[in-house]
Amino acid sequence: MEGSPGVDSRTPRAVLDRYHRAMLDKSADDLADLYAVDAVHEFPFSAPRFPARFAGREAVRSGYRAAWGASSFQVVEIRDVVVHASQDPGTVIAEHVVVVRSAGGDHATVPGLLIIDVSDGLITRVRDYMDALAVARAAGASGA
Repeated sequence: MEGSPGVDSRTPRAVLDRYHRAMLDKSADDLADLYAVDAVHEFPFSAPRFPARFAGREAVRSGYRAAWGASSFQVVEIRDVVVHASQDPGTVIAEHVVVVRSAGGDHATVPGLLIIDVSDGLITRVRDYMDALAVARAAGASGA
């Protein structure tokens, strides 16, 4: 956990944990603060009403503020997190399932894969492979 004695909060795994916490808190500021100024966040799978990438920390901040602010969904759980070894010690590869709840109380799951490159404790690049069809189905089911 962050802040625990003897645990380096700048490691890729610790950054992943804080990334997940920012998702749970729906905090675009906490998320963006994990990024280097010139970081890139890419979405290789297209998602409705979402750009292919954010270039720079402030683009991450404004992009997630807009997306999370317009969304009726709240992330209630991130489960089935599996972290895979990488040849690069600065890279963390993580599978996860994000459970969201709509304002009406409906739940949906969105599987995803993150590849996060970290340097000096800051994210330099994210490749965010979220299941865009699951996002679209959840939005359609909730009327969002």
